[in-house]
Amino acid sequence: MDKDLEHHYEHLAAAYDANWARRQEYVDWMEEQIHRRLSLAPGRPLADIGAGTGLFLQRLMERYAAPDRPITCVDPSQAMLDRLPDDPRLRPLRATAEELASGAVRLPGDAPLGGLLIKEAVHHFADLGRTLTGLAELLAPGGRIVIVTLPPKIGYPLFQSALDRFAERQPEPAALAGILQDAGLTTTVDHGAYPVRLDRDEWTRLVQGRWMSVLSSFPDAELAAGVQEIEERYPAGELEFSDTFAFVVATREERPHDEAPVAG
Repeated sequence: MDKDLEHHYEHLAAAYDANWARRQEYVDWMEEQIHRRLSLAPGRPLADIGAGTGLFLQRLMERYAAPDRPITCVDPSQAMLDRLPDDPRLRPLRATAEELASGAVRLPGDAPLGGLLIKEAVHHFADLGRTLTGLAELLAPGGRIVIVTLPPKIGYPLFQSALDRFAERQPEPAALAGILQDAGLTTTVDHGAYPVRLDRDEWTRLVQGRWMSVLSSFPDAELAAGVQEIEERYPAGELEFSDTFAFVVATREERPHDEAPVAG
């Protein structure tokens, strides 16, 4: 993780869960979207890359985890991992996706994965093709990767230069699916949208707090100008927009001679 991004998540960690406290319905919705697509067989090991504080893992913990079979929470930010719930069903692992994909860092137990979740982290991968291909190799037969990502063009009420910069940096979901298909996985892409309603001043506070990583790339003066642009473009009161996500699902198909993995 580069220093600017590391600083961003150190700054964000303390307020991360609080930012979502008033949006529990959204957290529940997202957890259900992930669970439905992951469809993990009982006993299969699960890892979450970019797990952060574990905010979106409650439903997966209840269905798939146990103290002797915890979810491996992978994140390069120690500040975020330090805020994981103190729960034996979660096991922190400080590492980057690139380190896992290359084998520089090994998963505990080194068992093939039944499921791998990557929620809003894939845009940070330094070498997208090599990293996703390496992560695909961690799957057991029948294992599944679920990538949750925003499309490059989003309908957020941001200032224009932030929207443009986000679009430049964000990979197309179809490109992610293509990489994983080339890695031998069967892939699908679909979308889900959650309606967002919040006060404009609350939104500008989130922007000022750089809650999106792209906002950390703007110096203070540029961010202040961006907030002013938002306030001029959107009148005070309630904002309404759709939070639309792409879900890339990639499965390593089981072959007749594959043996079922033994649960650890």
